[in-house]
Amino acid sequence: MQKRRQNKELVIGYLLVAISAVCFGIMPIFARIAYASGADTLTLLFFRFFAGGVLLSLVAWKRKALLPPKGYWPIVVLLGVLGYTGTSFCYFTALKYASASVVSLLLYAYPALVTLFSVLFTHEKLSFATGLSLALALLGCILVIGLGGHAEPKGVILALIAAFAYSLYILISAQVVGKRTAMASSAVIIVSSSLSYLFLMLRSGVHLPQTVSGVLATLSLALFSTVVAFWSFFAGMGRIGATNASLVSTLEPLVTVFSAVLFLGELPSFATLGGGALIIIALVLSVTTQTSPTGTSPAANRSDSSQAHS
Repeated sequence: MQKRRQNKELVIGYLLVAISAVCFGIMPIFARIAYASGADTLTLLFFRFFAGGVLLSLVAWKRKALLPPKGYWPIVVLLGVLGYTGTSFCYFTALKYASASVVSLLLYAYPALVTLFSVLFTHEKLSFATGLSLALALLGCILVIGLGGHAEPKGVILALIAAFAYSLYILISAQVVGKRTAMASSAVIIVSSSLSYLFLMLRSGVHLPQTVSGVLATLSLALFSTVVAFWSFFAGMGRIGATNASLVSTLEPLVTVFSAVLFLGELPSFATLGGGALIIIALVLSVTTQTSPTGTSPAANRSDSSQAHS
């Protein structure tokens, strides 16, 4: 009976993380629809992070989640105010200039960058598996950038900057945030990021969506791609563990590609699909070999350090 109950908990855990991956994966679709209706990046991201921050804070409070040590609070706040604000801004702005598939796939090259930075700056040994992961991710990016999809140079550059910034964010957060404080730290980071966007939005002006579809997309971005996505990830991770949760999260770029085809009419070229496949293989290798400081998949240092998905 106990074993059956444990198996049931595992199945529920995998399903919850899969739901999280789907919710995060359709995030670019909601963003593109909201943009088409007149919303701008700052307004969209403020509503997204405000909703996510409030909910995650309530969940962390209800679960009595362990807070980060007081000495680390300034760093955690700065991770939100600067690190995650910059990463998410570049990612969402890139969606204006490149297809959702291209932007998403380029962002998910970040585990390879984390591995590279770890080898260069923390003197980690480069194993055959991690070397192969780097090579596959690089080749995948070349295919996606050079041969496939609708992508203006500005969109490609912003997506790569987002991946680069996210890698640095992971390396820094891995040093100050532990597994036991992941949920509370994520709440602090998201709330801090929402305050940054509130300041920037009030300075540049509020640009709300002007159509019903745009309003629904904005609300869906806040509800499904933030509130449901974060809650289901943490709920699932508590049942199946950090590594397994990160592995399931590799579904995210696949969901984005297929969603872009279904809802936006984007038809990725064979080069984009091939490059994306290489990036996803590299992503799985990064997770399973556990060579990076976080050992996870972006949204994906959700498991070992604080996570505030782009």
